[in-house]
Amino acid sequence: MAGMKTMKILVSGASGLVGTALVRHLKQQGHRVIALTRSTPGQAADGQVDGQVDTIAWAPAQDWIDQAALDALEGLDAVVHLAGENIASGRWSPAKKSRIRSSRVEATALLAKALAACKQPPATFISASAIGFYGEGHNLDETSRPGTDFLAQTCAAWEAASEPLAGVGTRQVWLRLGIVLSPDGGALKQMLPVFRLGGGGPLGSGQQYMSWVSLQDVVRVIEFALVNEGVVGVYNTVSPNPVTNKTFTQALGKAVHRPAFFPVPAFVIGLIFGEMGQTLLLGSAQVFPRRLQEAGYTFEHPDIGPALQALLSG
Repeated sequence: MAGMKTMKILVSGASGLVGTALVRHLKQQGHRVIALTRSTPGQAADGQVDGQVDTIAWAPAQDWIDQAALDALEGLDAVVHLAGENIASGRWSPAKKSRIRSSRVEATALLAKALAACKQPPATFISASAIGFYGEGHNLDETSRPGTDFLAQTCAAWEAASEPLAGVGTRQVWLRLGIVLSPDGGALKQMLPVFRLGGGGPLGSGQQYMSWVSLQDVVRVIEFALVNEGVVGVYNTVSPNPVTNKTFTQALGKAVHRPAFFPVPAFVIGLIFGEMGQTLLLGSAQVFPRRLQEAGYTFEHPDIGPALQALLSG
């Protein structure tokens, strides 16, 4: 945003899909970016993320942050916390579920505790969460009750883990992300090879809702939250126009100029992916970004057809 002051910003998960795009954008805007990168306890991070970016080492699974680098946490303008185990890679074994939860809940608690202990804590803490908070349902917004399944319970604990920052005056923002669309990663990248061969189609009945958002809008929403001090609390970060899986697959087929008529039966998804498939692929969550729109945010990609055309035109 033109005219915004330059900031000192810490980013965790800087090498992920959202983190890579965000760090690139923040550097282009002239901000000083520090990446929190996973390392071995006792070994400082000395690598670089996306060019000339300083790094701080941490090992959240071992409850460790590099002591020599803790000084870099002093006087931060903002922290953008994106780190977490990929939930869509592989079946949800007990070990996988443990990593998913730990990489969000325990990692957030570790970071929040370290930041709260600073002599000058950050002014702003922005963290990813997920619309998995709600479980399944229609017409969901930020006032909707939490779900009861594994992802919902994980999201609720994830958001609560930043509690140490509540008493030090840090503005906290939680962005409940939907399905982030980019040809560079995530669900869309995995779908593209099949759809480009003409083998794509609806999953299960195709009537389940997909609440999606473009990667560009995620980066813009984070920037919006960075510069608007009135943005506080929970914000659903999804397009204002969720679509059914059938509508999505038809739009994707059109964007790649291929038919999308080959459905994948629900029982096949269950056999292959287990609980992960039932939750992420067949679960239906129609979620709306009420608070973002009330705050004045305008989506770059509000509609799925034009969004996919724009994302795949390059």
